[in-house]
Amino acid sequence: MNKLLLSLCLFGTSAFAAQPDFVPVKQISLELARDIAMKAVEACRASGYNVSAVVLDRAGNIQATLRDTLSSPYTMEIAERKAGASVMSNISSGEFRSARVDIRAELNEIHGLILIDGGLPIQAGGSLIGAIGVSGAPSSEKDAACAAKALEAVQERLEFAN
Repeated sequence: MNKLLLSLCLFGTSAFAAQPDFVPVKQISLELARDIAMKAVEACRASGYNVSAVVLDRAGNIQATLRDTLSSPYTMEIAERKAGASVMSNISSGEFRSARVDIRAELNEIHGLILIDGGLPIQAGGSLIGAIGVSGAPSSEKDAACAAKALEAVQERLEFAN
């Protein structure tokens, strides 16, 4: 028993080892967030849809918001909440919806989250740097497609991020 206790103490202390005072993180820039949002709006426009696109940073703060001229003002909040679900889960809002059917209703009640297709995480150099949400197309699947096209358009910038 003493050996077990000793090994638990020795291995357990690594979790409490000193942590650095500062943690380097990748942060999405205003320019990249703006470009992603615009590419999403343009992708939906090409299909005849007026949408809103919201890009959140890794902490869930709004970095860029665009609402196409004829898009309903309510689409901005929906897009933001879709992106919020992706920031929280680091997967698409649709995948998160499928994965958490057990608590979907409860998650939809949390301020800043909605589990509907149209939100995608933004990864750069292996790190989550934010998420995009799109709302206003005739279906949430079409919103997600516009978000995906926007990320494809900036993929090279994301892949070569330092």
